[in-house]
Amino acid sequence: MSRDAQANEFNKLVREGRPVGEVIAVDKFFVKVRGLHPVGVRSLILFEDGSQGYVRYVDDSHVAILHMGDKPVAIGTVAVVQAEDLVVDVSERFIGRVIDPMGRPLDGKGPIQSEGTWPIFNAAPAIHEREALSDPLISGVTMIDSLFPLVRGQRLAIIGDTKVGKSTLATQFTINQKDTDSVTIYVLVAKRAADVSNLVATLEANNAMDNTIVVVSTIFDSLVVNYLAPYTACAIGEYLWQKKDKDVVLIYDDLTSHAQIYREISLIAGVSPGRDSYPGDIFYVHSSLLERAGRLARNHKTLTALPLVLAAGGDITAYMPTNIISITDGQWILDKEVFRQGLRPAISSGLSVTRVGERGHSARQKEIAGRTLRAIAAYNQALEFSHFGAELAESTLNDLRIGRLLMGVLSQLPGESYSTLAQQLLLDVILSSTPESSLTNDPVQIKKAVLAVAKKVTDDSVHDEAIKLLHSHLSVKDKA
Repeated sequence: MSRDAQANEFNKLVREGRPVGEVIAVDKFFVKVRGLHPVGVRSLILFEDGSQGYVRYVDDSHVAILHMGDKPVAIGTVAVVQAEDLVVDVSERFIGRVIDPMGRPLDGKGPIQSEGTWPIFNAAPAIHEREALSDPLISGVTMIDSLFPLVRGQRLAIIGDTKVGKSTLATQFTINQKDTDSVTIYVLVAKRAADVSNLVATLEANNAMDNTIVVVSTIFDSLVVNYLAPYTACAIGEYLWQKKDKDVVLIYDDLTSHAQIYREISLIAGVSPGRDSYPGDIFYVHSSLLERAGRLARNHKTLTALPLVLAAGGDITAYMPTNIISITDGQWILDKEVFRQGLRPAISSGLSVTRVGERGHSARQKEIAGRTLRAIAAYNQALEFSHFGAELAESTLNDLRIGRLLMGVLSQLPGESYSTLAQQLLLDVILSSTPESSLTNDPVQIKKAVLAVAKKVTDDSVHDEAIKLLHSHLSVKDKA
């Protein structure tokens, strides 16, 4: 909006008799205004200079406003109530675009026509409006879909230390949704410009941008805009979910940065600090966001939430990780030790859990998952024994053999995807092998053979025949 248009909008609101006030104090983005009564919390405020803010709290003598502009407002500036609620423009045309938290395009592809507005701080659907989750959300990642699955509408946290692949896993998940009916909204909170460029370039290189919305807030944006980013992305997702009947996946990268931003906002606003200097309502800040996910009984569509959380030093018992764990329905824990071992994604099989994801698994999938987790546990134990250099029993050697094969086939790079059937064949062919079966020890060869056989198998009833075919094929290759 041009400066003249902003001035016309301000004058129009004043002429309409909207409540007005005068700025009497400014502390960075925290603004106190005398007047503006009557006004409600979270009302949208327009300042005389064209910038905006929203009401944080209302006092008898003044109104506290969080300013969303890049430059501080001057004392004496006049403010007027623009709207009774903080809303964001929403549109189905956002799909395939990169936007800021206010819905403005950042990709240079032209303006986006709005289809309406949606409350940024919308209330979560009531219990009677929801229905039970049951449909699997396929990521294409064997480690996830087979061992720690996700169902549509679930809230599942991605937790780990720095540099263990949290954002890479989220990007990999986004890429693997490109040919599905789910729209992915990837939210970047207080990121560097390089992080934004890398994400968009990776999605475009893998043809995943057409089914994705990227909402960007950078370290150069105001703290208030960074704080609003996850809520505005959720509002856009709710519009597509509730009004356009689409399944939506929301990835919040990351809620630790978001919590730190809210802590700084609260401290400047004079809120008493609590544990780790976070304000007392930090749990509500994130629970009110994540509880907006779920499945609607009205249209049977879902909103899935995947928040990323930093566990500094790998401490998942710290304040923020435990907060998010208590809100979500499970977590994928990325472990630095697993990362050093070369597994990608570096998901810890001992710490990760999915509380509702198995509802989307068949009996065969549950059985394979149980066998795989036991095999990984046996491999880790056998690996500890092998460090002593003692002579190992045949059973321990077999645990090591199977474990090494599993680690090899469970490791996937972004863009590498497997169907549910291929994942089952991949794990089953290894778990059912014996030292006498002469199964090749090359994970790449196993993956290629499984993908070739999976294309020919359309009925789960011939699963056992497919396993026999794979064993025969891989054994011959190994002997050759």
